[in-house]
Amino acid sequence: MTLLYEDADILVVDKPCGLLTMGTERDKSRTVHSILNDYVRKGNPKSRNRVYIVHRLDRDTSGILLFAKSEPAKLALQGNWDDTSKLYLAVVFGHVSPPRGTISSYLAENAAFAVYSTSDPSQGKLSHTAYTLVKERNGLSLLQVHLLTGRKHQIRVHFAEQGHPLVGDRKYAQDRPAHAHLALHAWSLSFTHPVNHTRLQFETPIPQRFSQLVGPFVPPGLKENESER
Repeated sequence: MTLLYEDADILVVDKPCGLLTMGTERDKSRTVHSILNDYVRKGNPKSRNRVYIVHRLDRDTSGILLFAKSEPAKLALQGNWDDTSKLYLAVVFGHVSPPRGTISSYLAENAAFAVYSTSDPSQGKLSHTAYTLVKERNGLSLLQVHLLTGRKHQIRVHFAEQGHPLVGDRKYAQDRPAHAHLALHAWSLSFTHPVNHTRLQFETPIPQRFSQLVGPFVPPGLKENESER
């Protein structure tokens, strides 16, 4: 895990694929949260220092994660989350048409922890996923995704229900060819600092698995996507 930025109020890291953001009742393995708690305590088990989770990424999703160093900073970041720009890269199966658009639906979760779209607003949360086609190769499409809301499994479910599941998605693409890793990366994050109110923007290197799937590419510029916010 790579530390991208740190100051007195926040931490920004690049999470690798395969690492949980935080522990669950079913999984107590080492997580980004526990690693960063150890880091800020600097080996002192009695230290009261800790980090606070602002948002999460799925275990198999790589990319940028933001943590706060105090509860007020966490609440400020979450309270301003609608103004945060979250850009992802995803490789999906098939030809995506139109090449640019927004997928919207109410997302709900069943007893088996699978997320799905419902037409009943009382059962799900309204979710919006904007996307731009970047490149196609060998029956795969590379997309830049602007996450307009942040629901569990939102990107994975929205594209699977469009007939374009993500490469490597073992939950929502079981009828497609298997791949070792999920092709979803939280590439860029732009947000307002919770204390000094400056605008910060971070980008991460693109994992090699993306160029292995679709060949070399250059992601679109951020200014175009910022206009969608």
